[in-house]
Amino acid sequence: MRHLLDTTDLSLTEIEEMISLAMDIISNKKRYAHICDGKKLATLFFEPSTRTRLSFEAAMYELGGNVIGFSEASSSSASKGETVSDTIRIVSNYADIIAMRHPLEGAPRVAATKTLVPIINAGDGGHAHPTQTLTDLLTIYREKGRLDNFTIGLCGDLKFGRTVHSLIKALCRYTGVRFVLIAPNELQVPDYIIKDVLEPGNAEYVQVESLEEVMPQLDVLYMTRIQRERFFSQEEYLKHKDAFILDADKLENAKQDLTIMHPLPRVNEIATEVDDDPRAKYFEQALNGKYIRMALIITLLKWGDNLED
Repeated sequence: MRHLLDTTDLSLTEIEEMISLAMDIISNKKRYAHICDGKKLATLFFEPSTRTRLSFEAAMYELGGNVIGFSEASSSSASKGETVSDTIRIVSNYADIIAMRHPLEGAPRVAATKTLVPIINAGDGGHAHPTQTLTDLLTIYREKGRLDNFTIGLCGDLKFGRTVHSLIKALCRYTGVRFVLIAPNELQVPDYIIKDVLEPGNAEYVQVESLEEVMPQLDVLYMTRIQRERFFSQEEYLKHKDAFILDADKLENAKQDLTIMHPLPRVNEIATEVDDDPRAKYFEQALNGKYIRMALIITLLKWGDNLED
């Protein structure tokens, strides 16, 4: 039995096979419409989610399976004080696979020691969001046809953004990926990302505070939300916030084949005028999340000998 707790749980070959499976699902949806008949996915979301939870549910339904679970901790026995370990022991008797989101870092790893079925980490605190990372990799692959030899700009809250941390860890395993880290000093990537991920991987990276000055270099731009509550003062927030709003003017010097991504939800960091730009791929990215989760469910169930070929 295998789990997905972080993207590093998967080899590059396994990631490529999962992307290949997702591409086949996209091209041959009917072929997979009943592959999970009789199987159940439990979605255990101890904190609110829209895209991730619904895309997991849509993925399982489109594979012919069923879904059980809850969408917030207050509607589960966690509100009565039940531990994650006990919840997992119980729910794994009822489902064939579990997707779990929890506000505490490491909670899915604890769950993996108690479960009878595969666990998928659907986000744990500020630590990791591996299925979003697989979504991002599928999106880059569909747009660029490769996962190596390109320059990616990551912009916004790089300090607390688990999607950013997971994506950097994943892309560091590919050759020729250059990282442009665009954020105010207060929200640059944590030191451990530099010391434990980028530097050991010999990745080329630069840290800047201006989006416009690096725009012409970028093949992919990954936007994230600047959060007011992350700043020590209102003055500091007001000084930085407009510099990290992507609008048509900031795209004037961008490459014609730039791919603009965002894990969503968006607040105001991408102006709605950008939505009509053919380079904006964040809504397609959300759709890709359903396909890669379909591929992941199939793969984990097959690895656990719980699904026929």
